[in-house]
Amino acid sequence: MTTTNQNETTAVEGRARRLAEDAAEAADVRRWQTHPDVVALRVERVRAQVDRLCWSGIVLGLAFTTANVQWFAAAGAAFGSLPWLTAWLLDPTVCLILLAILRAEQVTARYQVHTGAWVRAAKWLTLAATYVMNTWSSWAAGSPAGVVLHSVPPLVVFVAAEAVTDLRDKLTDAVSVAFMNATDQAEPGEAVGVQGSAVLVHEPNTPDHEPTDLASEPNVSAPEPVTAEPRRERPARRKLFADYLADAQATWTPGVEITPAWVRETTGCSRGLSSRLAAVLSAEIGKGVGGK
Repeated sequence: MTTTNQNETTAVEGRARRLAEDAAEAADVRRWQTHPDVVALRVERVRAQVDRLCWSGIVLGLAFTTANVQWFAAAGAAFGSLPWLTAWLLDPTVCLILLAILRAEQVTARYQVHTGAWVRAAKWLTLAATYVMNTWSSWAAGSPAGVVLHSVPPLVVFVAAEAVTDLRDKLTDAVSVAFMNATDQAEPGEAVGVQGSAVLVHEPNTPDHEPTDLASEPNVSAPEPVTAEPRRERPARRKLFADYLADAQATWTPGVEITPAWVRETTGCSRGLSSRLAAVLSAEIGKGVGGK
């Protein structure tokens, strides 16, 4: 009986040890999967796929409209004549301007920099011009089928041009959220990093140094020679999220638009932190105005 009990105890301990090893391995895998750098890498891969698919659809949609716009611009000119040849330049002119705007927004949306009203007006104008020139003949002929056929590509391009900008902006937000989640889950003073190349959870302020010159301190007696020790610095104080928020609140004045760029300029925080700070500050100021 004693031997049997010992064998059962050993088997239970072995299963428990294996479960503990599996749990440790699962925790390590989850820690890596939720690490901000890993999340950022995955988001960048998704961003590249989204860009390729959207650009392919936009280019194909604009290419579909080229023939109709040329026919509209030629206005019945003879095949091969100068007006007929020149008409082929109209659609590429509009499309190149539109593609240039979308390419610029691809970069600005990545860093959540919002463009001005003129950029949006230029984008909408080029899309509207493409739509009108592509569907004019169908409207004039009173052909509903032709209107639908020639409306789909320009409208799809228009919606895709607007949606892809928001998608890039939200993908950037996903990286920021992953970093903030890792920051919130870390212990105070713990670094969010990997094997020595750690990134501090909170950005450090200028570190304070301990005085090391004993001769400059009053009432210091050294009866025995003391071996000089290397100078040590106090650990840098981590600037917390609340500190950045307090700085932004103290700087904000009525009439100032709260944006991530303004938060970065005011507090000196990182880009990943500025979006969350701007959102929290806007919400708190909105509550304060509502309370009044």
